[in-house]
Amino acid sequence: MSRIELLSPRLANQIAAGEVVERPASVIKELLENSLDAGATRVDIDVEQAGIKLLRVRDDGAGIVEADLSLALSRHATSKIRDLDDLERVATLGFRGEALASVSSVSRLTMISCATGADQAWQVETEGRDMAPRLQPAAHPQGTTVEVRDLFFNTPARRKFLRTEKTEFSHLEEVVKRLALSRFDVAFNLRHNGRPVFGLRPAHTEQEARRRVATVCGPAFVEQSVVIDNERDGLRLWGWVGLPTFSRSQADLQYFFVNGRMIRDKLVAHAVRQAYRDVLFNGRHPTFVLYLEVDPAVVDVNVHPTKHEVRFRDGRMVHDFLFSSLYRTLAEHRPGEQQPPTATDQAPLEGGLTPGGADAGVFSGQTYLSLAEPAPVWSPSSQHQMVERPTPAVLAGAVAGYSGLYGKALDSLSGTGAEPQQDIPPMGYALAQLHGVFILAENAAGLVVVDMHAAHERITYERLKLAMDQEGLRSQPLLVPESVAVSEREADCAEEHAGWFARLGFSLQRMGPESLAIREIPSLLRQADAIQLVRDVVADLMEYGTSDRIQAHLNELLGTMACHGAVRANRRLTLAEMNGLLRDMEQTERSGQCNHGRPTWTQMNMHELDKLFLRGR
Repeated sequence: MSRIELLSPRLANQIAAGEVVERPASVIKELLENSLDAGATRVDIDVEQAGIKLLRVRDDGAGIVEADLSLALSRHATSKIRDLDDLERVATLGFRGEALASVSSVSRLTMISCATGADQAWQVETEGRDMAPRLQPAAHPQGTTVEVRDLFFNTPARRKFLRTEKTEFSHLEEVVKRLALSRFDVAFNLRHNGRPVFGLRPAHTEQEARRRVATVCGPAFVEQSVVIDNERDGLRLWGWVGLPTFSRSQADLQYFFVNGRMIRDKLVAHAVRQAYRDVLFNGRHPTFVLYLEVDPAVVDVNVHPTKHEVRFRDGRMVHDFLFSSLYRTLAEHRPGEQQPPTATDQAPLEGGLTPGGADAGVFSGQTYLSLAEPAPVWSPSSQHQMVERPTPAVLAGAVAGYSGLYGKALDSLSGTGAEPQQDIPPMGYALAQLHGVFILAENAAGLVVVDMHAAHERITYERLKLAMDQEGLRSQPLLVPESVAVSEREADCAEEHAGWFARLGFSLQRMGPESLAIREIPSLLRQADAIQLVRDVVADLMEYGTSDRIQAHLNELLGTMACHGAVRANRRLTLAEMNGLLRDMEQTERSGQCNHGRPTWTQMNMHELDKLFLRGR
């Protein structure tokens, strides 16, 4: 570590105001960041009364030399930056040199430190902002221990705003979890009122990292997440992305780190929301633990007092990278890839596992689920009626892939009753249809239950989107152009992105400094409020550099068409049709969720089925 020095007034004035110590969680954040910046490989945290009575952080980092101990408690004193160039390439969690000064001004603080290679440890004490630091020799191994006692003892007004001990400790614990997720190579141990809360060993392998994530976020998150690791143009995104079916009612399981710093950023949130747009149920929030690595020179961490927000030099590029990486990862995850493992700690079932229906050879001629002809459905009034169809021209491209047979699902079985030579596919083989709504299938793990309408709706929707991408969007000229009054900045933005609007079927023309004219709109959106849509899109472009509102409207229409085109409940399917649907699910992007974000299938493995009937007990 470099020596601690006072920043020059000019440099100090360039730094955003430091975070005010609001609660014990604010203190623990600053102390832990200092420990990590000092190169600690182990951090022990002791807390009493949620940190109000005592906060003790002990690390094995580089330590602080005797001459710098008292200076460390001064404002704008830091070893982490020296000049403006350093401020433009901040690579540490802390850099303002205000943490210890802010904490010591509202508590009784004791700091003991032994620097690397030093023969003697030293201790400094202070009480509140008016007391001069006291320095004396002490005994301590290499590293630093900071004790913060009686928080807000000299500012009772602030203490009144603290919540219950349980609430304050939950905030503090969350801060420790965030930092534990940011540094897998560091051990974290947390004790509250003498009771161990958790102990996290260093994680140096992928398996150990997964174990830490499971401890912090819960094992269900790791089981229901997809690993992502994508690199492009000097950007790298890696981590874990929760499946859409593992969503939350609140945004409480979302961890995003930029160069090891936990942030909550509007640009990032918008990119994530776009990536989950097609697969998330209304009112639900995605889950993720993600790490973005970029050159420190292209990200400004000095834009917010709490350091929770950052500014990217090229926000549009970062947004597109995040969106495309997440969108592709979710799209490429097929149902077969989230198959639960087959239980191996149980006795084999009598008779073993055989694909349902294989003995009768019913899979030798699987066919597609035809959309070419309207299929009758059974209405509540017991009357037959025709399914409402999308426009034939639109569906033509979408269902082109449905031509022909799917081929044989199993190799021919010998008369000896031998096992099939071909592997069982992930979604298995259909056994039956339940109440005209669900498909029951058998795979290697156990029982698969499929909502046939939801699954077919997603398949049709994805084919419609593909057809639209291939054929392009057709524009419809307006008989009378729509005039839109905007600000000059909004008009400039619309003019700058005119080509982008044109690719989506809009023709915009600038009529004056604060006026636009809409001359053409996409044919599919002829019923939409074009003026409001353009306003909203321009607002998004100004804030995020991109917008998905037009595409969202188009997808909403395609989703409606897919819903009408999907097989209806109570339509009886043949086994061949059911298996055709299962094979399509294995090949279709995002087929694990319907267009509204609901799951299309679920799995019960043999161990779970055994438990239902108390087998093996």
